[in-house]
Amino acid sequence: MLSVVRRNPLLLILLGAMLLRVVAALIVQDRLQNDWKRDFVIAGDASGYWELGQKLADGEEFSLYSPPRRVHRMPGFPALLAMSMKLFGPSFLAARLLLAVVGTLACWVVFLLGREVFDETVGLMAAGFAAVAPVMVGFSVLILSETLFALCLLGSLYWLAKLIAVGSEAGEQRRAIAYSLTAGVMVAIAVYVRPSWLLAAPFFAIGIVVLSDNKKQAVVRGLLLSTAAFAALLPWAYRNYQVSGHWVFTTLWAGPSLYDGLNPEATGDSEMGFFDRDRLGQRMSEYEVDQHYRKKAWQFVEKNPGRSLQLAVVKAGRYWKPWPNAAQFDHIVYRVGVAVFFVPLIILAARGWWVYRRRAWAWLLTLGPVLYFFALHLIFVGSLRYRLPAEYPLCVLSAAGLHSWFGGGKHKET
Repeated sequence: MLSVVRRNPLLLILLGAMLLRVVAALIVQDRLQNDWKRDFVIAGDASGYWELGQKLADGEEFSLYSPPRRVHRMPGFPALLAMSMKLFGPSFLAARLLLAVVGTLACWVVFLLGREVFDETVGLMAAGFAAVAPVMVGFSVLILSETLFALCLLGSLYWLAKLIAVGSEAGEQRRAIAYSLTAGVMVAIAVYVRPSWLLAAPFFAIGIVVLSDNKKQAVVRGLLLSTAAFAALLPWAYRNYQVSGHWVFTTLWAGPSLYDGLNPEATGDSEMGFFDRDRLGQRMSEYEVDQHYRKKAWQFVEKNPGRSLQLAVVKAGRYWKPWPNAAQFDHIVYRVGVAVFFVPLIILAARGWWVYRRRAWAWLLTLGPVLYFFALHLIFVGSLRYRLPAEYPLCVLSAAGLHSWFGGGKHKET
């Protein structure tokens, strides 16, 4: 067994990733039970996900609160929790261990993406980064959607990379169709976990057309990808139409989330107290509440452009901050542990971008996601949590940057 592990560096990396995450799960569960006397590290989101998971496991209506919010969350992460509950009962530790497996799988897909975009050495280095990254290890075992979302996001990037590698020859068209459809479905699966990836499908399609020499084939591939994503989300949109009277492909929580980042009391951090104070759900439908807060947010921007720009700067700082923003993680150990990994990661990613700047797809697939979420969260609120899923593909660009420093990949610089 040891000889097999030594001959297979990927297996060693994945075993190490799993061991670190299992240890983290045990530590987190012990601290919560014995020291903190609560069920969740970040209670607000986690408790909602857990309740939805229980309802799915018990066959009850997929809704939260009273009056019920039926289109409040995407069902992907609650479905994973429901699977854990069905298999192991309502055990927090079992769910955390299952999430440790998800985090380890994410490291494996980082390897696949690195190998597809660059080479096997870069893939192994990137997987190694993801395996030991403190935030990735810690968040993997929290009852939050970030790690499952990262896995699904990586899947969509991997299949897009496969599609880009397909040539324009006649014999390659079947593979191109299969990869286009798979990439589109993977985008939709990621959206089922977190709605913020919805724009990836049209962005992918546009990128395929703009960066392709064969525009006709590229248009077909882009349309197939977008259509597959749309079709895969259609059952959820139809379900939402049945419960709300409106075709909603994501959730009806975008309006309050938008107003959270753009209102007279906004600070760049999340503070949803206004929602409980306004109690609009008592007299409006869920759809009307969403539309109301969307309108108020954009009215705020229109009347306060200067303050909106100031908030964008604050959100940018919170997004790129090398250590956690939350007060509960304001400890020297957390700060140093996160910054010691993230700062070199960014430096190496910058090196990787410079070396491969002429290979547009190479850096768009790896740097693109972190810039995509950065742009989104200049509007919404800023936090390390929203950057975290995109750090997984960023590990690939960082690994490419490190590899190039030692002479690897020089022939690919142009």
